[in-house]
Amino acid sequence: MSFPLFLFAAGFGTRMGALTASRPKPLIEVGGKTLLAHALALSETHSVGPRFINTHYLGDQIDAVLPPGVTRVHEDVILETGGGLKAALALTGPGPVMTLNTDAVWTGANPLEELAAAWDDRMDALVLLAPRERATGHTGTGDFLMENGRLTRANGAVAPIYLGAQILRAGRLAEIAEARFSMNLLWDRLIAEGRLYGTIHQGGWCDVGHPGAIPLAEALLHG
Repeated sequence: MSFPLFLFAAGFGTRMGALTASRPKPLIEVGGKTLLAHALALSETHSVGPRFINTHYLGDQIDAVLPPGVTRVHEDVILETGGGLKAALALTGPGPVMTLNTDAVWTGANPLEELAAAWDDRMDALVLLAPRERATGHTGTGDFLMENGRLTRANGAVAPIYLGAQILRAGRLAEIAEARFSMNLLWDRLIAEGRLYGTIHQGGWCDVGHPGAIPLAEALLHG
């Protein structure tokens, strides 16, 4: 089974400072390739169908380097993760849809293949996680507690980290009236219904959220 893939690339990347003064964050290079190129390489798998990417800040630069078959969805205003995917439902369909952040690098198993293999119809969302010690560059304590695959909020406990990759029944975003909102709003609804699930990434991951994370990411890739 293959899934439409929606890549998030609309943010300003303000934590990158001067590195994003004249280019969007997905075009920052890590290990000789842009973050966008790392993400697109993951999408070259039988588990991925049509590909879409949202843009806002300096979006024309991203458009100029997109390979054939990737459709750009430009946002005139930032809609955040939930609102961005909701606005593209006419293109992606109501789901299930894969989503992937474009500000990380990965080692080990392909995260999109891992999600596809773990997905089943009892789920409304399946998010990819890693133990805190394998979440390079991430400074928080944890995002979700997992029991028998189902997730609840960590609420400050040391817990697995969300890695920015998921499969989601995107049509559920249409239940939310707001145009601009975080994916967390829907996740909290799914937690209450027992329909948010997680699976653990078998490999490494680095959040490239600030300039100091670039050498960490390169060490991970070359280690």
